Amino acid sequence: MSHVTSNQPDGTPTWIDLRVPDLDRASAFYGALFRWEYSSGAAGGPDAAGGSGLGTVCLLRGKPVAAIAQAPAITGSGSDSGSGWTMYFATADCDGAARRVEEAGGSLIEPPTDIGDLGRAAVAEDAVGARFGLWEGRTHLGCEVVNEPDSLVRNDLVTPDPGPARDFYTAVFGYTLDRNETLPDLDFTFLRRGDGHEIGGIFGSPAARSSAWATTFEVADTDAVVHRAIAAGGTAGAPEDTPYGRMATVTDPFGVEFSVIRRL
Repeated sequence: MSHVTSNQPDGTPTWIDLRVPDLDRASAFYGALFRWEYSSGAAGGPDAAGGSGLGTVCLLRGKPVAAIAQAPAITGSGSDSGSGWTMYFATADCDGAARRVEEAGGSLIEPPTDIGDLGRAAVAEDAVGARFGLWEGRTHLGCEVVNEPDSLVRNDLVTPDPGPARDFYTAVFGYTLDRNETLPDLDFTFLRRGDGHEIGGIFGSPAARSSAWATTFEVADTDAVVHRAIAAGGTAGAPEDTPYGRMATVTDPFGVEFSVIRRL
């Protein structure tokens, strides 16, 4: 169990949001999946507070864990169409981090912008085309519950071009790299903050059609979540046991793919 009560250290995944063409349907799906409740209004991050301005904060026991926002209808599916979960890295200086993004070969989709008194945010693409956000928290810290069932537990970059991706993130956030020896047959590199804390990883996959940050939620029962996802109008792959826990891939009614895991 992990409750967040202050801004996370720089480079830590701190918030996630999702834009969908049907907010009511998305709220029903994710509520059935994760037992989330909702608080209407502009949510943290430009993806949730921008556009139509209609968004909802997803709550777990009254604490924010994500946001979902209404967006125009999207053609295509998943992160290739820009409709996937957007992960935001914590930063004490959004403008400085945005400059480093451009200096390292990335680009800004949405430049640093104040989101009321919630914080300052930007949305960017890295050097291999994966989208992510930057969040300088003020009154909105980000996810206040993580690493427990029905909350965010992990983010990993899946890319066919891992070399430039590793160079980019070490330049922007000062991460150190550590090869995953548990899965020696895979091209998987841990990303660690300066204090040694692992914040995620980069998975080199030649089969990946594009580069994207993959979102993983912790659950109490992977098989039960798969059944609920299908019943609520999504799809899911068969659960599989891994060295880290029992995992499954879920796709929501809009084609957005994410993972769930019951950790060992």
